Amino acid sequence: MIRMKYISTIILSLIFGLSASHALAQDSLPASDTTLIQSDTTVDDLPSTLDPIVLPKKMSLLDRVNDSIHRTAYLNGHTIIQDSPVVRTLDSLAYVKYYKKEYLILDTNLRKSTPITSNKIPTFPDSVYAKRIAALNVETPFNFIYNRQVQNYINLYAIKKRRLTEKVLGLAKIYFPMIEEELDKYNLPLELKYLAIVESALNPAAGSPKGAKGLWQFMYGTGKVYGLKVTSMVDDRYDPYKSTIAACKHLQDLYNIYGQWWLALAAYNSGVGNVNRAIRRAGGTMNYWAIWPYLPRETRGYVPAFIAVNYIMHYSAEHNLHPMIPGIFFYDIDTVTVHNVLSFSQLHEMLSIPLDELKFLNPEFKLGVIPAYDGKTYELRLPRRFTDDFLNNEKALYAYKTKAGIAHDQLMAQIKKMGNREIHIVRWGENLGFIAKSYHVYVSQLKRWNHLRTSRIYKGQKLLVYSAGSRQYYQKTSEPIVRSTVKTTHKVKSGENLALIAKRYKCSTTDLIEWNNLKGSTIYPGEKLYVYQPKEKNTSTVKKGKYIYHIIKPGDTLWDIAQEYDGITVSQIKRLNNIRNTHHLVPGQKIIIAVSS
Repeated sequence: MIRMKYISTIILSLIFGLSASHALAQDSLPASDTTLIQSDTTVDDLPSTLDPIVLPKKMSLLDRVNDSIHRTAYLNGHTIIQDSPVVRTLDSLAYVKYYKKEYLILDTNLRKSTPITSNKIPTFPDSVYAKRIAALNVETPFNFIYNRQVQNYINLYAIKKRRLTEKVLGLAKIYFPMIEEELDKYNLPLELKYLAIVESALNPAAGSPKGAKGLWQFMYGTGKVYGLKVTSMVDDRYDPYKSTIAACKHLQDLYNIYGQWWLALAAYNSGVGNVNRAIRRAGGTMNYWAIWPYLPRETRGYVPAFIAVNYIMHYSAEHNLHPMIPGIFFYDIDTVTVHNVLSFSQLHEMLSIPLDELKFLNPEFKLGVIPAYDGKTYELRLPRRFTDDFLNNEKALYAYKTKAGIAHDQLMAQIKKMGNREIHIVRWGENLGFIAKSYHVYVSQLKRWNHLRTSRIYKGQKLLVYSAGSRQYYQKTSEPIVRSTVKTTHKVKSGENLALIAKRYKCSTTDLIEWNNLKGSTIYPGEKLYVYQPKEKNTSTVKKGKYIYHIIKPGDTLWDIAQEYDGITVSQIKRLNNIRNTHHLVPGQKIIIAVSS
């Protein structure tokens, strides 16, 4: 019996990538109160579906520092170990005031009800983890498996970041009822609520270095697609309710594309393009674990982290993890409608609502101001105990002047000044082309709005960005450049760069990059670039008053016309001319192309 147990332990250590000595030591420990399930680590305990995946030899990086929980960087010959986004997100809870000790209290009653000593950290054989995850797999549409990557994330949540995991368990009591309700409306698996833990650790004010924001970590562009508006005063990505609805729609769309959840989750994290490239590199197979080596490094840890979170949330008590109860629960929160401009300071001073609670429940109002005016209303979340006070004193609240001097008329002036603009603070490594692409505008627009003569910008610089709908978005300082529709070739000479070539052809470096599908701005002497040269004179363009017109020629379509002018889109032409039916374009007809200052 002892010999069989010894042999089975070695086999298991090979299956799960553990050293034989560690596995033996773990299995030979005497049973104690920290082991909740007594189980022999025999091969028969493991379901056949959990066999390890054989990865290509090139994936020796799996043996590097703790897989996708950490990543490595190199500086001047030195290896630097960095935390992955999942770890950084979990750590972010430690630095947010509302999540600190005074707001989250450990439920000692739960600790007393478990047979585990309070300071013990339970550990289990691999077969126990595998059995538990197999049990979860029976009740979910996801294909849960247990492997080394999943084990690493279980250790992260259950051992290395225990206190932060207990905070997440407490925050789940605030957000999970709302998330479950929306997932049910869209007929999505309820297990997707755990994705918010992987994304933001249930911190609605979370932000990533790449610009993802909120509970569901939406990037600016993706958020716009799903109706999340962003201005200098309001960012819907921070709104737990609106962002949850957007996440449901986005996940539904991704599942419709791939037909399986692991690929949909990978696309949620890294984008459809990265997943499609990984599928092609893996020979066209539609299996997440088969394309795993070809996914971006951060995405490789995404599904294992999701499986680990599902496990921890179901077996938290077995790991002696208990929720730190927040000062407020989902059912203690109520919603009111704000019809006029209102600041958090007014609510705090007049109704004595704690500022911390207002900021925690309404992180979407970046400046602490609800900019409701001209019939536009906003939803405000309040602790339920203050709802009646708000309704009884609503009119007085709008007229109330705070001690800080923020009066109603001052707030209105600030809101009108903001308009439909966003202030972007330049981060290290950014250029105008990258910023323009992020906001779906042109480099020429950024330069015009910010009075830039060159494309040179610096870290910390503030740039104005106007959104569609504002007058500045459509203003033009000069007549649009008309380009030939015939593609010509430019041969790069020694000493030339994209900026010099762009200047010669009166275009932007972004245009050159897009025309030639370049991955960066590096070019080499002798390289051939495609360009569309500006026409010397366009008899179809007429400038009259404040508008620039195009005279329609036989065969013209709005698409053809838009392609002739830099910075002009079909939707812009249709909007300026109130065009609904594009089939009624008549040769000789004049249509507005742009507004000329």
